[in-house]
Amino acid sequence: MADSKEKLFSDFTAPTKQEWIDKIIVDLKGADYQKKMVWKTNEGFSMEPFYQKEDLEGMAQTNSLPGQFPYLRGNKKDSNNWYVRQNIKVTDAKEANTKALDILNKGVTSLGFKIPAKDMDAAYIETLLDGIQAEAVELNFATCQGHTLELASLLANYFTAKGYDANKITGSVNFDPMQKMLTKGKDTAALLPNASTIIKALEKFPKFRCINVNADTLCNNGAYVYQELGYALAWGNEYLSQLVEAGVPVDQAAKSIKFNFGIGGVYFMEIAKFRAARLLWSHIVKKYNPQCDCACKMYVNATTTTYNMTIFDSYVNMLRSQTETMSAALANVDSIVVTPFDAPYEIPTDFAERIARNQQLLLQEESHFDKIVDVAGGSYFIEKLTQSLAEEAWKLFLSIEDEGGFLAAAKAGTIQNAINETNAARHANAGKRKEFMLGTNQFPNFNEKSEGKTPIKSGNCCGSHRHDQECEKPYAKIEASRLASDFEDLRLQTEQAAKQPVAFMLTIGNLAMRQARAQFSCNFLACAGYKVIDNLGFETVEEGVDAALKAGADIVVLCSSDDEYAEYAIPAFKALDGRAMFVVAGAPACANELKAAGIENFIHVRVDQLKTLKEYNAKLGIK
Repeated sequence: MADSKEKLFSDFTAPTKQEWIDKIIVDLKGADYQKKMVWKTNEGFSMEPFYQKEDLEGMAQTNSLPGQFPYLRGNKKDSNNWYVRQNIKVTDAKEANTKALDILNKGVTSLGFKIPAKDMDAAYIETLLDGIQAEAVELNFATCQGHTLELASLLANYFTAKGYDANKITGSVNFDPMQKMLTKGKDTAALLPNASTIIKALEKFPKFRCINVNADTLCNNGAYVYQELGYALAWGNEYLSQLVEAGVPVDQAAKSIKFNFGIGGVYFMEIAKFRAARLLWSHIVKKYNPQCDCACKMYVNATTTTYNMTIFDSYVNMLRSQTETMSAALANVDSIVVTPFDAPYEIPTDFAERIARNQQLLLQEESHFDKIVDVAGGSYFIEKLTQSLAEEAWKLFLSIEDEGGFLAAAKAGTIQNAINETNAARHANAGKRKEFMLGTNQFPNFNEKSEGKTPIKSGNCCGSHRHDQECEKPYAKIEASRLASDFEDLRLQTEQAAKQPVAFMLTIGNLAMRQARAQFSCNFLACAGYKVIDNLGFETVEEGVDAALKAGADIVVLCSSDDEYAEYAIPAFKALDGRAMFVVAGAPACANELKAAGIENFIHVRVDQLKTLKEYNAKLGIK
């Protein structure tokens, strides 16, 4: 049998990559291969439509194994089990404790507590953690940065008093003063020396990390993947460098750092991001000459992003976060937080939180994602994507180091300005539908209303507990805004108008073209919250205009073929006689003639959708 298989393989010559490309070019029938088939990423590199084994030649990572340096294939080698984490914003310690105990019985294996600094003392911690077996669950804590040292001491005393095995205590305290430089523009540099003291307070607990790199801040504010990764590396290196300079042994310093990444919506890119992150971080730590390679492991908590979440058609957020969770799980992260689907507009309900938990549990208990280690390993495409992303992120890391490091770059506003520019570019692309958001700028739910949903605005996490060094705002800050926010503001504006605008499709002429353009126009205009009325077709433009006026149309959209617009557009415009806004669906060759006749409005795939809809609202008197 073996001989027959070998003979079968030898009878066929494997085609080379160039032979495949030549075949594709023939099938393209003259179309440009680069434009049609090659994907240009936001990260600045190009991805081919297919890859072969030869594309992996020279990649050192393909020779490594899971659980081995440089940890590209994951820190674990026996399983891919990760912590299912749910965060709790604590307002009352007893209530938070009750909730924590409840969700621990529903599949959660990691808790995140955000504690108000004003309430913190030993009794408060005792109440919060009552009945929770700290050796059996990952525990994570956050509070005002100026009180993190106090929190660390309280926790150390609590764990010790309870007699817990220090080697079994797993979790983190979120000390990351540089995050506030980015998000608030505040000078928190005076808090940085606390890092080594916090490590000292928790040194008895080797698996309890206390220095955090909150790179999810970048993801949630629109950063491209290479930016989140490159800046996160520089961020972590800044802390590592400062800790070593403060006398903390490099192994201890590296093992005290935890990375919190966001998970964006580009599925394979996110898998590559986490793999590249471990690869690059391991090499950074290695340069500090740790005694053990285990210090080079990157510990990652991944949180599904809020950036692409929407208020309208919000159940689609579940689909977004599910694919994001899958990419992080397949990339072998250590813990995952699924953001509840209603987070953009309300404090998550019990239902939303249950769904978020179950999204992870389904992957573990039904899809068995926790049983496979580095399932992406050896995939020609993902390996190439990992390498390309690592190269771009490394370039960015080096540029930040050349500027003097992450702290210097944050003080100079380099990072904040870059993220804001990216965010603005992505918003512009969304406005032009170059970046799609299902239910927002593409295929909206025509009949959906906000039903009182409004965007939640982020506030000051420290409340009245400010510190002198945080009072001024000497630095640039990241301007937060979800990608859908512009369209949502527009749609909410329309909802609050005295009358919902009615857009009527005047379909006439070529059947295929009028239907296609009516469908496009309905989707285009419904994104502003307009009521759209489609039609099967009219024999004359006069008949269509009469039907539109009878329906109370504020906008009449002529839908036909380019050739027929020369015949129908001007008569329809004159028949309407200014009684409603007149729009032509398309960009016909006769557009200049139509404009000369007074027709101003055209919608097609090349127009800026957001800008156009804002102009229409203004013309309709909606402000």
